[in-house]
Amino acid sequence: MEKQAISDIIYNHIFAHKQALVEQFTKSEKTIGYFYIDNVLPEELALECARVFPKPKEMRLLKSIKEYKHVSAQMNKHHQLLEAVIYAFQNEKIVTLIGEICNISTLYPDDSLYAGGLSLMAKDNFLNPHLDNSHDAERERWRVLNLLYYVTPNWKQQNGGNLELWPNGPKKEPLEIVSKFNRLIVMATHSSSWHSVNKVTIDGNRCCISNYYFSDNALLETDKFHITKFRGRPNQKITNLLLDCDSSLRMLVRKIFKKGVRKNPHVYKK
Repeated sequence: MEKQAISDIIYNHIFAHKQALVEQFTKSEKTIGYFYIDNVLPEELALECARVFPKPKEMRLLKSIKEYKHVSAQMNKHHQLLEAVIYAFQNEKIVTLIGEICNISTLYPDDSLYAGGLSLMAKDNFLNPHLDNSHDAERERWRVLNLLYYVTPNWKQQNGGNLELWPNGPKKEPLEIVSKFNRLIVMATHSSSWHSVNKVTIDGNRCCISNYYFSDNALLETDKFHITKFRGRPNQKITNLLLDCDSSLRMLVRKIFKKGVRKNPHVYKK
């Protein structure tokens, strides 16, 4: 199916539920604004995305005390359907519609897939509580929305690998949103939008297609530039101390070198 046809399907489905999604986002906007919607694509098409999703060995492994997952943004190495779906979410009509739902007047998709693309979490994979980098690669626009579309059939809450939002900060309790098959989650990213993914508990792969949207303005007036900042979970005191030191050192480097000492390799090099 062509990218435009996929975009039309996504747009029509989101538009049909627009008012409910506005209410969902508005209700959560004072902490971490988010909404989610199920059955985004026809089931057969979503199942095909799962079938052609790359295996872990075909992706880049990220493994540290911060995270343990597999990622890829080099879409021409993978099935063309996955690239079509990723860029379908960058269709101007969809971007505008999601902007209306989230009350954001200027939104820009990211053709380079900077920190976006594909992610896979296998057994014991996880992502610790963190704040996303506040800007795009050139530090010209603010990162404001994270779009996560999940394609693993029959994924259940007890499998782990689910999105966690920490509306009261990473020292409190998270809100868990299941990475349900054919579900799109859209969440705000700002200086208080702590989020994570809990550990996968089964011998299976949780697969996700992700996009970021950027804007000319930050979502919070108090927002300032920050790097991706990780923390430990509430019971991980030593991990938390180490990650605090890591964030402080990396932030110091960015004050000296505005764009960092090396380019983030996680982009689509066309």
